[in-house]
Amino acid sequence: MKNFKSISLALLISISGLTAQAQFGALKDKLLKVGASQGAKALGVDKLLKQPEAISTSFEDVNREGEMMPDFKAKEKFQPLYLLPKNPDGGYVLCEGYYEMTNKSYCLKAGTFAPSKGDGYMFAPVLGPKEEIVVAILKSAEKHKDVDQHDIQILLWTIIARTKFADYAGTVKLTALKLLTTKQLTQLEGGALGILPFDVMAKAKDQLPAGLKAVFEAENNIRQLVASGNYTYADMEKYAILAGMAPPRSDVPSGIWTKHPDGYFVRYFPSGYSVTKVQVYVPKELMANGNKIIYDAAGDIACPANTGSQRLAQTNEPLNANYSIKLTTVCKTK
Repeated sequence: MKNFKSISLALLISISGLTAQAQFGALKDKLLKVGASQGAKALGVDKLLKQPEAISTSFEDVNREGEMMPDFKAKEKFQPLYLLPKNPDGGYVLCEGYYEMTNKSYCLKAGTFAPSKGDGYMFAPVLGPKEEIVVAILKSAEKHKDVDQHDIQILLWTIIARTKFADYAGTVKLTALKLLTTKQLTQLEGGALGILPFDVMAKAKDQLPAGLKAVFEAENNIRQLVASGNYTYADMEKYAILAGMAPPRSDVPSGIWTKHPDGYFVRYFPSGYSVTKVQVYVPKELMANGNKIIYDAAGDIACPANTGSQRLAQTNEPLNANYSIKLTTVCKTK
């Protein structure tokens, strides 16, 4: 009988212990959830979501006044744009006529689809808190032919992801140090974000519309990769470029012309995000008074009508240039 009481007491204590442990576990989970919520609040998730994009250019920034459909000037013969006189401060001095160039281009929006054949792209300026930095990188890259296009793209994705310069590690930091001045490097800290914990990401994503969730998540993944210092171009691209294609917009067809604020017409034919063929038409009347008009693509974005596709930063750097060709146009500029 005494042994039975001892066993019963031990069993009761054991059951009580398990019950207490279960209650403590439930309490612990509850406290963790509360802590996560408070942590997210402390990090200012609501405020975080209101932070502007590093580059904010969207199709709403496209001025469609004067646009022309793809059949405009379709039968004209285009000459190499890169053979036009170079402007000392960057770009090319335009002359009357029709010009084209296949140049390097860069993705300026992570978590989006690559360009597809039917996408219409129109001119828009580089806008946003980091516009000066992005333009500076593209201009500096023209003078640093030793810096690989992939390394520049990684740097741009890092900036677009609003990564703190203190978190830069690996090749991206070396690229930044080579292409930017000390003053410009300090500007990378402004508006930058750290790596967001999983619970904060989950809370933030719950407050975002479907179209922005992929962008927000891609940017955080890029920040994590950069901070690790252990990444390849393929690793970055996996997060920056979504698989599949965004549905094209029929009202903005591929090959549509934009009338540039300086008076000439421009259109874009992307091949993926890293290569774009640009065509430029300079009307005779635009040059009638001997005006000097510069085509400087370092401040230009080929902006997709489809918000799910990538904004493409343009450059003055031709690909597969043939300098043995001669222009048939005689340029008369001031």
